[in-house]
Amino acid sequence: MSEEGGRVFFARSRRAPDRDSEIRLVSVGVDIGSSTSHLAFSRIVMRRAGQRARVVRREILHESDILLTPYASDETIDTDALGRFIGAQYARADIDPEMIDTGALILTGVAAGKHNARAIGTLFAGETGRFVAVAAGDALETTLAAQGSGAVATSARDGVRVMNVDIGGGTSKIAICEAGSVVDLTAIDVGARLILFAADGRVSRIEPAARELAASAGLVVGEVPPNGASAVVAKLMAQLLFEACGGAALSDAARSTLRLPALQGAFVPDQLSFSGGVAEYITGREPRRFGDLGPLLADAVLERFRGWGPAIRFADEGIRATVIGASQYSVQLSGNTIFVDPASVLPLHDLPVIAPQFDLGEAIDPDAVSAAVGAALRRMGVDGPVALSYRWRGDATHARIDAFCTGLVKGLATGLALVLVGESDVGGLIGMHLRRNKQFGNPLVSIDGIVVREFDYIDVGELLQISGGVPVVVKSLVFPSETSSPDKDRQASPPGPPEPPGRHRRQGQ
Repeated sequence: MSEEGGRVFFARSRRAPDRDSEIRLVSVGVDIGSSTSHLAFSRIVMRRAGQRARVVRREILHESDILLTPYASDETIDTDALGRFIGAQYARADIDPEMIDTGALILTGVAAGKHNARAIGTLFAGETGRFVAVAAGDALETTLAAQGSGAVATSARDGVRVMNVDIGGGTSKIAICEAGSVVDLTAIDVGARLILFAADGRVSRIEPAARELAASAGLVVGEVPPNGASAVVAKLMAQLLFEACGGAALSDAARSTLRLPALQGAFVPDQLSFSGGVAEYITGREPRRFGDLGPLLADAVLERFRGWGPAIRFADEGIRATVIGASQYSVQLSGNTIFVDPASVLPLHDLPVIAPQFDLGEAIDPDAVSAAVGAALRRMGVDGPVALSYRWRGDATHARIDAFCTGLVKGLATGLALVLVGESDVGGLIGMHLRRNKQFGNPLVSIDGIVVREFDYIDVGELLQISGGVPVVVKSLVFPSETSSPDKDRQASPPGPPEPPGRHRRQGQ
């Protein structure tokens, strides 16, 4: 690694030869959910295969206690209580925050909608480790739950289609897993803590998403529910969930509660697994009651799904599925020849990805590159730091790099911090050429070995001395106009810039 004037250029730096092929990272996943909050610490072993680094082994180091998410009021999460809990779990795990290389903090379900949710994410991102990505969103949460539950691994190992249904406090997430990938997903407003009960049995709170269901069964805040009314609400929720899973035609009620586009395929999976807090009741692992619909919803879900057809399997992880996924499956690692200037610019959070439509063939036209960059910036409505995705083809000759960099400088706004994200092993060369030959004065990070698409958002972590790279978390957005499969190309985008992570897009909005 060379460092001069704030510049950092990694070129397989100070790593010993025997460690060159393997990179070991300590990762933390923090899940602040509607009903519970918890952490998981993992050791991740990555091995380079060409330019890409792939995870070859994962080990859980410590699973925290589970805390009922504390609220200072109906709309405000108690950050002080959360901070004390997270600090105590680090101490219990005997892990210092400085030992953390990467990870993710996920604000999920109803918790993501509380008005101080983003402030909480920013606070804990700065206090719980060297780099913790801040992310919130149904699509990402659904994918992480499917990974952490073991559904993705089962689909690859056994060659079966697995549907993972993660039922939490405020939302339920549905993922279709095939051949080791999540190929379709959706989410719905069904959860155990949408309705809460006081110790004397009176209804203490009804979340907006459950008000119509509650009213239809006669549940009123401050009153004891009529006999059997709570079970009726649980059965109604189970029916909505069943429809969202494709077990029956979508009713208007189910369609109105979807948080993502409906599943695209009409099929019955081979296996059905449940994760999330309600899964603890489905499997019989949790005997306690927490003043919500958890036990009733678990019974109603089992009753509704048993006759559908898929074999029901117990997930490897229930309530901890998302946090395990966050600690083990959320991170990519850049290539080991990168350029960063100044080093203090990292970490960067919530960078919108633009993908200018230019031709990087043998002859690169700087004016075409400039025009494409300008069009992409206007299309996304970007006025701050941005991540520019490109696909380099062919040789990295001086003439081709110079033409590309000339177009970039001409098309970018003055002072705009830039992260260049490529797949091929040219990130360091392009970064150095921009700074030294083109006198590009903006803050600059040029990385490679990462796959992103337009309308993604990314977090870029601090430089890892042990690997010569940076951790990157990609947070894909799902729009109503496109397929919900994360492995298919984007379709037509909606008008205007996308919403940043942390804000939900309901179907039809």
